[in-house]
Amino acid sequence: MINPPPYIGRFAPSPSGPLHFGSLIAALGSFLRARSMGGQWLVRIEDIDPPREVAGASHLILKTLEAYGLHWDQSVLYQSQRLNVYQQQIEQLLSTDSAYYCQCTRKQIKAMGGSYDGRCGTRVQPHKEGAIRIRNHYGVAQFQDQLKGSINVDNDFATEDFIIKRSDGLYAYQLAVVLDDIHQQITEVVRGSDLLEPTCRQLSLFKLLNQPSPNWLHLPLACTEKGRKLSKQNHATAINVDKPQASINAALAFLGQAKVTPETQVSIMLEQAVSQFDLSKVPSQTEILLAT
Repeated sequence: MINPPPYIGRFAPSPSGPLHFGSLIAALGSFLRARSMGGQWLVRIEDIDPPREVAGASHLILKTLEAYGLHWDQSVLYQSQRLNVYQQQIEQLLSTDSAYYCQCTRKQIKAMGGSYDGRCGTRVQPHKEGAIRIRNHYGVAQFQDQLKGSINVDNDFATEDFIIKRSDGLYAYQLAVVLDDIHQQITEVVRGSDLLEPTCRQLSLFKLLNQPSPNWLHLPLACTEKGRKLSKQNHATAINVDKPQASINAALAFLGQAKVTPETQVSIMLEQAVSQFDLSKVPSQTEILLAT
């Protein structure tokens, strides 16, 4: 019997603003899971979308994690330092006809019924510029979530030839996240339930690249109202860096975990939280409304 690889998890925020309570849930949930499994917990800064980034946010995020006692293993990985890796993979996919250029506009795709129909991939004279899409041969529409069980997504979404490099030259999240998870040998992805559907696209990419995929565990989202999660775009309030104890216990309660003694030292609180972490108590619903 082959032993499974050592557990490696990760937290991968984008530097579009300070960490808020929703971010803390994802960070703490992934940290507790990794530590309770005796594994490593890595931090990755997903900084490949400059128009959405806020100056100084990466530094602030790391300082906030430290203030909350969420100390990571290995060096922080910055996606902006891996652009050549993404480009090399794209060139390889293009050379094997596993990807192609597309010039369809959003208006055209809307006229297709909202789902891209692959027309640029069947051109006799292929485009030489534009966005780049993969030929989605696998079209994964179902996967097993460690918390939620079997997840199924819309077939049109699952089978669509999706973009891996945008027409403005920016690399798409789907490509970068998969290549980074492969590079860092991530064994389980713990993150928010807003990324349930994209998981199927990532699984299609893992198959296309002939790489083993991690396990998946999607936590409930903290919402101010139904369908409206806490987010930097919604100007969610930054968590308190000077007095993290109350926020840690609030996040533990949100995750269905027993509260810990609000010690002065957050390291003691987290040790206790890790020792009593129970995945079966984490709520399985997609979102939870916060009390106002």
